Amino acid sequence: MPSLSDAPPRPADADGPAPHHPSKAERLAALEAEYAAQQAAAAEKQAARGKRGARERVLALLDPGTFQELDPFVRHRAHEFGMDRGRPLGDGVVTGFGEVDGRPVAVFSQDFTVFGGSLGEAFAEKMVKLMDAAERYGVPIVGINDSAGARIQEGVEGLAGYGDVFYRNVRASGVVPQLSLIAGPCAGGAVYSPAMTDFVFMVRGVGQMFITGPEVIKGVTGEDVSQEALGGADTHNRVSGVAHFAADDEEELFDQVRLLLSYLPSNNLDDPPVFAPGDDPAREATELDTLVPEASTRPYDMHDVLAAVLDDGAFFEVQAEHAGNILAGFGRLDGHSVGVVANQPKVLAGTLDIAASTKAARFVRFCDAFNIPLVTFVDVPGFLPGTEQEYGGIIRHGSKLLYAYCEATVPKLTVITRKAYGGAYVVMCSKHIGADLNLAWPTAEIAVMGPDAAVGLVFRRELAAAEDPAGRKRELVERYEELFASPYQAASRGYVDAVIPPRETRARLIRALSLARAKRVAAPARKHGNIPL
Repeated sequence: MPSLSDAPPRPADADGPAPHHPSKAERLAALEAEYAAQQAAAAEKQAARGKRGARERVLALLDPGTFQELDPFVRHRAHEFGMDRGRPLGDGVVTGFGEVDGRPVAVFSQDFTVFGGSLGEAFAEKMVKLMDAAERYGVPIVGINDSAGARIQEGVEGLAGYGDVFYRNVRASGVVPQLSLIAGPCAGGAVYSPAMTDFVFMVRGVGQMFITGPEVIKGVTGEDVSQEALGGADTHNRVSGVAHFAADDEEELFDQVRLLLSYLPSNNLDDPPVFAPGDDPAREATELDTLVPEASTRPYDMHDVLAAVLDDGAFFEVQAEHAGNILAGFGRLDGHSVGVVANQPKVLAGTLDIAASTKAARFVRFCDAFNIPLVTFVDVPGFLPGTEQEYGGIIRHGSKLLYAYCEATVPKLTVITRKAYGGAYVVMCSKHIGADLNLAWPTAEIAVMGPDAAVGLVFRRELAAAEDPAGRKRELVERYEELFASPYQAASRGYVDAVIPPRETRARLIRALSLARAKRVAAPARKHGNIPL
């Protein structure tokens, strides 16, 4: 049998020598050069829009030299509508692993310069591959979104790809933290994946999220609205509550992401990172002793309480511009991460409404999923009354917060600073729904309702018949305050574990957390509960 060496030499081409066949090394070098040129062109196009390129964004977020890219040579397989004439490497999404502050993360970054960042079959396969690996390895997923939605030229493949991504979002939920960065216009299917992740970050003036764009809305309803007003960072941070953080530029956005990750474990089996505390765990905050006004109708800023209690006064607030009557965010006590929920007397007197209930419930559930202890500060006069709230479903939405606290098995510590009235007292992590430690300040008022309303209701007939109704009401209000509007009846029943001077709050919480971190809860066997969505 003749060998290859026996084959006759290939005749030279009439116009020159035989064509050169690149070696394997040359083919790799050519692909790498093509990809590098493509990324450079993309960066130039994005710079003209005031944005970074997709790969530039990844490198700006991650620790230098840590990015390991996956699938840069993937190309789409579509042929219709001219797709066969353009098959860019990477297919419009950069994926891989890297580190943030020395801790591994999975990251993808959508490239708006490739088919408008639209998702097709190969694009989705890259994202799904990364998300599956992140779940296996137990590392957070950070997605940088800049996408026009499903790729029209590929038809149902794009829709199927979105379904595959959504399925992974749900599989990874409560397993690894998922963070979405909105760094460009995201429309249609492109918004659902971020909406199912744990935290959404948006760049003002650059990132937008909407199901249908301004043109469609104008054609259907006649409304004239800009992209920014419809789905910009301020809209979703202040009004809708879809987003959790807003930044003026990408650099600020990446700083927020790094800070958030510093409070979080990498997955649901890990504990949050611990930092060497620079703040004395036994420090007393004497300013707290006089913080709550004598008149219970006067407001104060709950931020001042948190600044006095948390390590170095640092509180990283979540959804700071939405539902301001409740605060939610992260802090540290003696170097350990805690999730903080607190009523804010400065806004709507700290009442619970639909937006506040939903905001706090989602935050509580996140902390419980990732082993982050909860510290709750209570000053709540009740649920916000009114037909708008009732028609909007305050019963159902308020139940979300109640359900979340009841369900949570992480250490739960509660401090009642002033008002704790009615059902809202129970909802705000009371002893009755599983709090591990309930402390009250001497200024605490724990009762079914406020003294004035209670007296007016219970003694309505007596007051109507009294010679001096106002004087008699004052007497009854003072008696009610003495008997009920204080922490001592609750303490006598064991519903409050201790009434403490406010200055001792930090030290008491730290000691309690040290003990409660060993907490174990045996839950009944079930597939999952049915939260009142």
